[in-house]
Amino acid sequence: MKKLLIVLLMAMMATPAFAQVVATVNGKQITKKQFDDYHLQNLKFVGQRKITKEVSLQDLINRELGIQKAKKVGTDKDSNVIYLQEDILFHAQTSKDTEGDLKKIAVSDDELKKYYENNKEYRTAHILYRLRAEPTADEVKAALTQSLEIYTQLQAQPEDFAKLANKFSQTSAAPVGGDLGFQPPTRLAPEYFEAIKGQKVGFISKPVRTQMGYHVIKILGVKSFDQIDKNLYKKIIYDTKTSALLESYFKGLAKGVDIKMGPSPL
Repeated sequence: MKKLLIVLLMAMMATPAFAQVVATVNGKQITKKQFDDYHLQNLKFVGQRKITKEVSLQDLINRELGIQKAKKVGTDKDSNVIYLQEDILFHAQTSKDTEGDLKKIAVSDDELKKYYENNKEYRTAHILYRLRAEPTADEVKAALTQSLEIYTQLQAQPEDFAKLANKFSQTSAAPVGGDLGFQPPTRLAPEYFEAIKGQKVGFISKPVRTQMGYHVIKILGVKSFDQIDKNLYKKIIYDTKTSALLESYFKGLAKGVDIKMGPSPL
């Protein structure tokens, strides 16, 4: 292999850059540019293999062998493969079209403060009665009844929250009184966060249904602006702006397009 590489490199030196070929596989050319780009990326990943030019060249040859075999046996026509290819195209085109606008997104300190005024970081505990992804009406009724009973008990004896969570909550946090610690809003179910938003320490919510089931929630703490991870919250705001930009982008793509909806799956 080392001799092969030396011969290929000597040939490359005598050939114009646009025509340089480092290997061919059944007539399919692997260019020097492809080799250089791949080898550079290869060097950035640390693993058990020692990355040399020989290794990178063999990787590209192996890749081409695999691609040619896939086309020969029809793997490229497989529906799952086609779906993956189309998924790559979707992300590539979206990225290409929005890259410039995404680079313009910025988050100011004023935006950060305003966001946090309306989206505080709470430390909460909860008592959860779980529901399946598609529960029956009877299962929903039973979970609601149980959570309402717990809520009623807590109205009389709020100090028993941790004890009741330990006994009844169907989560891994039950042994610690249902304590979930501090969580930014984006790590909580929307319904969960809305139930506690703007409330004070000690507040206990009525039963709240999320995709997990019914929760009775208690606020244990709330961070001040000076206590939060500001980089995390700037990332949250950035992601929110990104989502809005993409929503606008797809609305633009849909204009003038003939889209017909079939029977509602809802």
